[in-house]
Order: sequence, then C-alpha cells, then structure tokens
Amino acid sequence: MGYELRDHTADIAVAATGATLDAVFAAVADGLSAAHCETWPDDRGDRVSVAAAAESREALLFEYLAELIYQRDVRGVLPVDHELAVEEDAGDWQLEGSARGVPLDAITAREIKAVTYSEMELTETEDGWRAYVVFDV
Repeated sequence: MGYELRDHTADIAVAATGATLDAVFAAVADGLSAAHCETWPDDRGDRVSVAAAAESREALLFEYLAELIYQRDVRGVLPVDHELAVEEDAGDWQLEGSARGVPLDAITAREIKAVTYSEMELTETEDGWRAYVVFDV
C-alpha cells in the first residue's frame, strides 16, 4: 500500500492505496510531497497541525490536500510525514492531523499550484481504499 506518481496532461497525478481511509489519505498526501521533490531531509522541520471538514469523503480529501498546499504557501514549508485521523459524524466528515514542515529553503521543489477535482476517485475496495488525484503544476 502506498502511492505512485503518474504523468497527466500538463499536470501530475497521484494514485494511492491504503488499508484504511486514514491510510489512503496519508498515502495521497505522501504522493503530494513526492510530487514536489523526490527527497527531503529527515532532520529538518517542526510538526504543523492540519484540519479539514467537508460534506463528503471526496470533498474532505480535496480540502485536506488544499490545506497542505496552503500550509506550504503560508509557512514556507513542505508538509511531509503525514499523520491523520478521518471521522464521520452524522454525514459530516472531519480530519485532524499533523505533518512535519520541511523548510522550502532546505529542498529544491517543483511548485504544485492546486489540487483538482478532475478525475478524482476515492473508492473502497476488497483490500481497503484506492484514491486518484490530479494536481495542477
């Protein structure tokens, strides 16, 4: 279980799998980090909190990834080493988590402009969950 970067017309996509919904969200976030750059230092960056809420699982995934891009832009860090929990309560979806924010001056990164709904997929399978997300570069 994990992620794979895939070329997409003028963009980049992440295909991810996970045994749980939490795991597939984290795998997509790991793919987003890898889409920025292949490696980052293990010893740099403090943990930053992330949270998101939405009316559906797919919208929550979109909001979570948009929040990671926002954290990158506002704090000047690349979120990596994602930890999170997804919960549903009466049809409302919430995510609470954190990521280690590697300072952008410690890496050479490609800019990912935004997450898109284009071709987004979040599906439960016999083995867990599968996701596919396209990012605008």
